[in-house]
Amino acid sequence: MEESIITSTQNAKVKHVVALQQKSAQRRKEGLFVVEGRRELMHCVEAGYEIAECFVLDKLADLADLADLAPLGSLESLGSLVSLVSPQVYEKMAYRGSTEGVIAVVRERQRSLDDLQLSASPLIIVLERVEKPGNLGAVLRSADAAKADAVIICDPLTDLYNPNLIRSSIGAIFSVPCVACSSEDCIAFLKARGIQILTAQLQDSSLYYDTDMLRGTAIVMGTESTGLTEVWRQAADAHIRIPMLGQLDSLNVSVSAAILLFEAVRQRNSKK
Repeated sequence: MEESIITSTQNAKVKHVVALQQKSAQRRKEGLFVVEGRRELMHCVEAGYEIAECFVLDKLADLADLADLAPLGSLESLGSLVSLVSPQVYEKMAYRGSTEGVIAVVRERQRSLDDLQLSASPLIIVLERVEKPGNLGAVLRSADAAKADAVIICDPLTDLYNPNLIRSSIGAIFSVPCVACSSEDCIAFLKARGIQILTAQLQDSSLYYDTDMLRGTAIVMGTESTGLTEVWRQAADAHIRIPMLGQLDSLNVSVSAAILLFEAVRQRNSKK
């Protein structure tokens, strides 16, 4: 671990972290992204990601304060990859406040559809063109809670390592297998494996709780503003909807995903 403390916001390492936080093109170019917070970093390391650099707020130099960062154990094990930074520098680097004084630069891991290891009756969430990182993060948290096999992002409008996505997922981006691909590739993948496609839509649809989700199931959702494209409507084995009893006709996509995921969980647990 480097003993000297980085105190200048103009330091090259500091500027590098800021660039990775702010620019998706920079993240894609270098294959690096930034993780803030002990919990998020713990999930990241447990999932097998490699830390390229780690920055610790100087006031936490007593590494006993970081004992709960398992499985890293002690940051001493990272040696020269760890740098101490002043509060001013940490504030410059951090995407958000209250991140417990730990920021890491992490190497991306590329995952394709063929890398997914699915259960006998997989439960998958598919999101088409959902662009708000906060919504994606919330869906990932629900997918983790429901122990879904995977979340597939089709035709993504944001990268999977957007700092707001990582923050809002509270590390679920690392605990839930997540793949980005085209809608066409995803449909071919699901069809080849006999996984039924249920599209969430208001038109020509049945109530979600009247739909069998015991077999391998992919629940497909689109944007709140425009819904799903025709390619998914045509590919669907069934169309499902959540009953809307008020004056509005849509729910936040993360809320809808949670409702549908846990209906699948309810059905499957009731058969045990």
